[in-house]
Amino acid sequence: MIGFPSSVGSLSNISQRLLQTISFRGLRVQCLRVGNTEIPNDKKLEISLQHVYGIGRSRAHQILCDLSIGNKLTKDLTGVELNTLREEVSRYMTGEDLRRCIKHDIGRLVDIQCYRGIRHSVGLPCRGQRTSTNARTRKGKRVAIPGKKKPTR
Repeated sequence: MIGFPSSVGSLSNISQRLLQTISFRGLRVQCLRVGNTEIPNDKKLEISLQHVYGIGRSRAHQILCDLSIGNKLTKDLTGVELNTLREEVSRYMTGEDLRRCIKHDIGRLVDIQCYRGIRHSVGLPCRGQRTSTNARTRKGKRVAIPGKKKPTR
């Protein structure tokens, strides 16, 4: 069996099917690992690729077009398609590498004390949004100012 190209393809298909249906203490696990992230089997490939941090709608569509893989269910992928998909996703910066890079970039802005860095360190919006009435998600919950009372009538 070793040395035949057709046997390699069938072995990868068998191993993929086994990995999809591993059960732990009665729980059935069905997922694939792409880009160090488990993507669900029961969704279309374009949607399930978006579970990888750093891949959105346009990048998922672009990956599928580059590989000429149809938008089918993730569990219907063959072993060859899965390997090419993993290789294509690994070309992009995703997951923990992307998080680390973003954190480093924000830390650099804070270190050089530019406007955006100061806004990041204070916890205010840094892209020009108004803060007098909005920006509650960035500023946090409202805090009552001590000593300020509403006028009574």
